[in-house]
Amino acid sequence: MADLDKYRIKPNAKFTLDDFNTKDKSERSGSKAQNAAELAKLATEINALQDILHAESKRKVLLILQGMDASGKDGIVRHVFSECDPLGIRLAGFKTPSSEELAHDYLWRAHAQVPKAGELVIFNRSHYEDVLIVKVHDWIDEAECRLRYKQINDFERLLTETGTAIIKCFLHISKEEQKTRLQERLDDPTKTWKFNPNDLKERALWPQYQLAYEQAIIATSTDYAPWYIVPADSKTNRNLLVSRLLLQVLNGMNLAYPSAPTEFKRIVIPD
Repeated sequence: MADLDKYRIKPNAKFTLDDFNTKDKSERSGSKAQNAAELAKLATEINALQDILHAESKRKVLLILQGMDASGKDGIVRHVFSECDPLGIRLAGFKTPSSEELAHDYLWRAHAQVPKAGELVIFNRSHYEDVLIVKVHDWIDEAECRLRYKQINDFERLLTETGTAIIKCFLHISKEEQKTRLQERLDDPTKTWKFNPNDLKERALWPQYQLAYEQAIIATSTDYAPWYIVPADSKTNRNLLVSRLLLQVLNGMNLAYPSAPTEFKRIVIPD
């Protein structure tokens, strides 16, 4: 899986999102049916490794999904984890902070949701909202933003040093594809509930968000918590790539079921 490194942003690397083609379909191969079969196979492998992670109950995995509205965060959760037993997996969503959350430091609500031993947690949006939307809307100044980049790096270093593997995925969707998906939400009665008129206000700030993402990714892609740019115009390509990134991390952990206690060998199950 060495080719997955082409999506990884190296520490302090200079790049723009335009360097990555949102329409890239290189993770796909063969027919629609073959891609569906491959995704199902990867989901089964993820389930098997997540089961060992949960049984081992020592280390943790945090998958962070960030992206513009309609970039596919919910879709990834449905498809990548379609074969997983809910035991040991948890989804945490981050929306507008509550009054309780605002009364604490901005990382408080994120730290409360990080995985415990043996758990795989998916952040649907994350603590990065506090260097994205707040920056785009000028709710914090440049000095505060730079300070938060440093604090986020320290926060993620703490997590990795205490046994958490972190995978950060920016779902890179084009403005044209977002328009198509937002229109689908309006046109399809089964998806209209997802539509939020405020999404259009944020869409009007597209260039500012692209710049904010670039700056945040450059400042916070580290060896211990790297960012990956995931081309997301193709839902299938997006799901396959995130699956492979997650499997690469899980396989690299050399997970193993715990050994049975010695006294178990003397146990006889009664008739």
